[in-house]
Parts: sequence; structure tokens; C-alpha cells
Amino acid sequence: MNVSGVAWRKSSRSSGSGDCVEVAILPDRVLIRDSKDPGGPVLAVPPKEWRGFLASLSR
Repeated sequence: MNVSGVAWRKSSRSSGSGDCVEVAILPDRVLIRDSKDPGGPVLAVPPKEWRGFLASLSR
């Protein structure tokens, strides 16, 4: 998957421990990667699934 030029961001709740994920929101998918390995694997999920995941965290 080509992810060059994608704007990645970390959660505002990330601590300084380095154990973070980064996300990139695209029109047709949300990309997720390990912030310690930016060249590593990327998980891609549909936006609806990402919203469901976030909603489950706030419950």
C-alpha cells in the first residue's frame, strides 16, 4: 500500500512512552500504523468500522 504523502496524526491522549498508534483519515478508508515503525505494516479499515471502534472505546 502506497502511503506516501498521507497526513498521519497521533492521538492527543498519547503519552511520551512511545507506545502509540498513528491514524490517517482518507475519504474511503482509515489507515492505522505503529508510530515506532512508520515504514512497517499499515492496517486499513472502512470509515464506518473506525467510527464503531471509537464509539466502543467511549462506552
